[in-house]
Amino acid sequence: MAQTNDTQKPQSGDPCGATDSAFLLNRRQFLFGAGAVVTMLSMPSGMIRRGMPAQVRAQMAQYERKSIAKLSDLTTGDVVAFNYPWEHAGSANFLVKLGEAAGGGIGPDEDIVAFNSFCTHQGGPLAGKFNTELGIAGPCPLHWTSFDLTRHGMVVAGHATLGLPQITLELEGDDIIATGVMGLIFGYYDNAVNPAG
Repeated sequence: MAQTNDTQKPQSGDPCGATDSAFLLNRRQFLFGAGAVVTMLSMPSGMIRRGMPAQVRAQMAQYERKSIAKLSDLTTGDVVAFNYPWEHAGSANFLVKLGEAAGGGIGPDEDIVAFNSFCTHQGGPLAGKFNTELGIAGPCPLHWTSFDLTRHGMVVAGHATLGLPQITLELEGDDIIATGVMGLIFGYYDNAVNPAG
């Protein structure tokens, strides 16, 4: 006696048994649609409403300019401590003449750079922990993080996931001027807000 089966098996061309072509997507259609949705969600709402502007400008925090050292006073390996952007313990920084070109470096050899003195992992002090031969700050006494000062303070070892905040510098004659901070200083929620109140 033959058994009857009321359920239909999917045909070879019907994925998962779906038969309504209005609801079927191939892989290319799905990826295209998903990409369009992600693009629209990532655009600022003003751009979507008004159309894409010809130029989009980055917003940069404004910092006061501060003279921190004299170029003529520096020799390779010299470290100068200074506070910036505030006269606050968390704004302790160091300027160093590395003796080799560095990212963001100024001076004739582009080897003068400055960074905040606190590890970005848990704020361990890096003051006095500079290896002239390697161009490295650290290791941090808390978890042994070290930072490469020739490459914008990037992490080379340890627990930190963010590079050291780099102090941007300019040269005006013989004066080395601090002009801003790239990266958030440890313990600050905003570098532009004075932590002392």
